[in-house]
Amino acid sequence: MKYRYIKLNPSQLLITVFAICILIGSFLLKLPFATTDQISWINALFTATSAMTVTGLIVVDTGAAFTLFGEIVIVSLIQLGGLGIMSFAILIYMMLGKKIGIKERLVVQQALNQTSLGGVIKLVKNLFIFSLTIEFIAMIFLSINWVPEMGWGQGIYVSFFHSISAFNNAGFSLWSDSLMGDVGDPVVNIVISFLFIIGGIGFTVLSDLWYKKKFKTLSLHSKMMIIGTFLINTMAMITVFTLEYSNPQTLDSLSTLGDKVWASYFQAITPRTAGFNTLDIGSLNESTIFFILLLMFIGAGSASTGGGIKLTTFMVIIFSVSIFLRGKKEITIARRSIDQSFILRSLAISTMGILFIVVAVFILNITEKQPFLTILFEVISAFGTVGLSMGLTSTLTFIGKVVIVFIMFIGKLGPLTLAFSLAQPKEEKIKYPNEDILTG
Repeated sequence: MKYRYIKLNPSQLLITVFAICILIGSFLLKLPFATTDQISWINALFTATSAMTVTGLIVVDTGAAFTLFGEIVIVSLIQLGGLGIMSFAILIYMMLGKKIGIKERLVVQQALNQTSLGGVIKLVKNLFIFSLTIEFIAMIFLSINWVPEMGWGQGIYVSFFHSISAFNNAGFSLWSDSLMGDVGDPVVNIVISFLFIIGGIGFTVLSDLWYKKKFKTLSLHSKMMIIGTFLINTMAMITVFTLEYSNPQTLDSLSTLGDKVWASYFQAITPRTAGFNTLDIGSLNESTIFFILLLMFIGAGSASTGGGIKLTTFMVIIFSVSIFLRGKKEITIARRSIDQSFILRSLAISTMGILFIVVAVFILNITEKQPFLTILFEVISAFGTVGLSMGLTSTLTFIGKVVIVFIMFIGKLGPLTLAFSLAQPKEEKIKYPNEDILTG
């Protein structure tokens, strides 16, 4: 009797393994001793997907609905999803002394969104060492702040949970109001924001910084990420502070200027896929909500724990438009030219992302009895694996939950990964003559 093995390409394998881990997580969260009160299968699946995709959207209160075992399952899924399933698999391979083949390298390349195979194994090693070190140091700082309030056991555990959730840009919190209780706490604001900025800037950039030290010698990608992150975060902070300063339900309700600055800073950078909040999202002005929508869609950096179309994708598109308007044919950034394939890839990622969002919003407008802006916010939050919510998540219908689960899944893996898993690329052997068409 002959057995036929199903051969999967890297994209298909990544999606399959990711889905299996989510299903296992759902089963573990459905166990009676994982929750304080039995939850439905769809809620277990939603929570497992949200954790695995490091999104942070919740249909039940994490701290109230889950036992210690359930919370450990959630934080394990966050770590697994944030650092990457295939990265863990490669680490286990290396610990067992097994050789890492070309197929494994291709899958890791796909998972970490790298452009070449060179250095992916080295990147995985650095990824684990750096990630665990940063999470441990952050846990110590948070413990110093929270242990006096909660006691040793609870204080260390809460610090452990939030450090992993923040570094992996998950946004899961053990409190129903996220971090609103620490809106003016400098330690919490600095440590948590540092974690999700570092996690969201991308492991490629961190590795580049570690080995090259000087800014001039960094790769173009690293330079774009560092400058882009600084500029967009600064602009976002000023915008949120300006738009919300006189809002009596947000910044105006805070007693000191210091608290208002901390709240503006935190709420400005958390849409870059972090998901924590120190202000009530539902109370923000519509202008601020719209601005946050843009930030969530852009997202974090490639090869990071965050989602979205990615900052460099957005920057390449902006540069492309700028170059076209100036009548030039080649995109150059910092004396480096950008290949046309990267421009097409950026356009494909953005276009597919918009299409998925449009379809999801259309479906939810039919199934959910909520304002359009609230639905749009929820969908983009899911696609960007952000986790911020205007209150829609807990009221979603069964179909609504399924749609958001799918969008979180797509947002984490990337629309192109799904497309590559379904497509069967063939080499074109026939070249057709060119002809112009009218556009614009």
